[in-house]
Parts: sequence; structure tokens; C-alpha cells
Amino acid sequence: MAGLEDILNIIDSQQKETESRIMSSAESKVREISKDAEAKAEKAYNDYMKRAEAENLHSYESACNSVDSEMKRRILKCKVGLIDQAIANTLAKLRSQSDSDYFAMLERLIVRNLRSGSGVISLSSRDLGRMTADFEKKLSEKASEKGGTVSISKEPADIQDGFILTYGNISENCSFSAMIETDREDIKDLASRELFGGR
Repeated sequence: MAGLEDILNIIDSQQKETESRIMSSAESKVREISKDAEAKAEKAYNDYMKRAEAENLHSYESACNSVDSEMKRRILKCKVGLIDQAIANTLAKLRSQSDSDYFAMLERLIVRNLRSGSGVISLSSRDLGRMTADFEKKLSEKASEKGGTVSISKEPADIQDGFILTYGNISENCSFSAMIETDREDIKDLASRELFGGR
């Protein structure tokens, strides 16, 4: 009986030893798998954070660029509005001058455009009605100095202000709005420099 008991003890001892080796191996394997999983998880986390940071930076830069573009567009729109308003205010000021100042200015503009030959000046119906007494006489004298003649048409021109100067078949529209439209870009550049210092 003692031999059987010894055999059972040996079997039990071997079984415990085998179990211990299996458990030790399993624990080692678990530690190894766990360590590997941690390393992979950390790498995945780091990769994700790098991608997220790059995406966030890209989104931030895009948002900044978008806001910057919108701000520049609004500033430009505001500047264009201010320039247009300055031009409109200038026109209103020109149109609201006293008769003597208005016709003195018209005289200077007309004299700059006079040449030899017979010219006809057409004015708006409003200007024909308020023309100063010596206006036509002064222009005739200036035209004579340039070797030509000039007269003022009794028929009103379809303009609000300024004049139309005709020599034969050639007419030049020198109404304020037509002159501004002809030189609009130069006027806008000048107004921009005056209003914003060239910025």
C-alpha cells in the first residue's frame, strides 16, 4: 500500500509541478501579450494624436485664411463704398455751387477744350435758365484767342450738369458724370490715396 501511496504522491507532485509550469508559462505569455498590446495601443494613440494635431492645425489655418479673406473682402467693400460716397458728395458739391462759381468753373473747363473752328456748347435746361449774363461773351473771347468761334445752343442738352462741346460732327460729353466715368479708375485711385493713404 505504501508503494501505491508513493506513486500517487509522485503523480500528485508531478501534476502540481506541471500545473505550476503551465501557470508560469501562461502568466509569462499574458505579460508578454499585455506588454505587446500596451506598446501597440500607445503607438496607435500617438499616431492618432499626431493625425488629430495635423488635422486640427490644418482646420485652424483654413479657418484663419477664411476669416482673413472675409475681412479683406469687407474692408474692400467698405473702401469702395466710401470712395463712391466721396465721388457722390463731390458731384453734389459741384452742383450746389452759386451760379457765379458754377459758371466760372464751367468756363475754365470749356476753355481747356476749345480749339480752332466753330464750336457749339450745349447746356442742361437748368443751366440755360441760370446762365450768367457775360458767360457767352467770355467764351467767345477765349475761342477767338484760339482762332475759333463758339456759341451756346438755345436747345437744352439731355444732361444734368456740365456741357457738351460740338465741333462739326464731333461732340464731346463733358457733363460731370461723363467726365467722372471716363476717369473713374484714376479718380478712385486718387480718392483711395486721400481717404486711406494708398492702403
